[in-house]
Amino acid sequence: MKINIACPATAQQKLIEIFDEKILQNFYDKRIGQEIIGDVLGEEFAGYSFRISGGNDKQGFCMQQGILTNNRVRLLMKKGSPGYRVRRKGERKRKSIRGCIVGADIAVLNLVVSSMGPAPVPGLTDEPVPRRLGPKRANNIRKLFNLDKNDDVRKYVIAREFTNKKGIQQRKAPKIQRLVTPLMLQRKRARKAEKLNSVLRNKEEAAEYKKLVAQRLAEQKEARRSLLSQRRSTRKSLKAAAE
Repeated sequence: MKINIACPATAQQKLIEIFDEKILQNFYDKRIGQEIIGDVLGEEFAGYSFRISGGNDKQGFCMQQGILTNNRVRLLMKKGSPGYRVRRKGERKRKSIRGCIVGADIAVLNLVVSSMGPAPVPGLTDEPVPRRLGPKRANNIRKLFNLDKNDDVRKYVIAREFTNKKGIQQRKAPKIQRLVTPLMLQRKRARKAEKLNSVLRNKEEAAEYKKLVAQRLAEQKEARRSLLSQRRSTRKSLKAAAE
């Protein structure tokens, strides 16, 4: 079994392969999210503790949290189910997925360092790898540099400089997302004013429509009244002529 160990603090990972069944016995029947002491992997990892984050079996089926079995099962997947991408609206499909319990047929097991030991592990915790890409969202940049809302976020964007194929030195920086600018506030005010004007316009049109409907109903009543009065007068004149 291959053990892939990742260290978020240093952004490094290390892959080791274990053939000793006595060591692997410590991982069997463990679930995703459980802690394992590093002493079982050897003296190199003494004092460390790892958390199981997932794994794959020999056919490539990944482990899924919440499925309490150590083998593969076929579940009816729908939109939002992990490990399944919907092709058509309302589609459901039965797919194979692996349980969250570690078994003997796991090919690769993923571990994450939850607490470090006294001695650094070469290739895992000895030297941190610098972040090549920084945060892109404005609030995440403020969180990284502990900035105030009044500080200009654009001065703190992590950029990188490189030489392109033509030999020209270039600087590349991400476009800041959710940055509040005067133009953005102006557009927001314009949207708000347009919405308010739409509400007022709808009210005026509704009042005009009610007025027109009332006028048409009054005209119909007046026409009906005049028709009835005309019929009454005709009947009276016919009755008088007959007498």
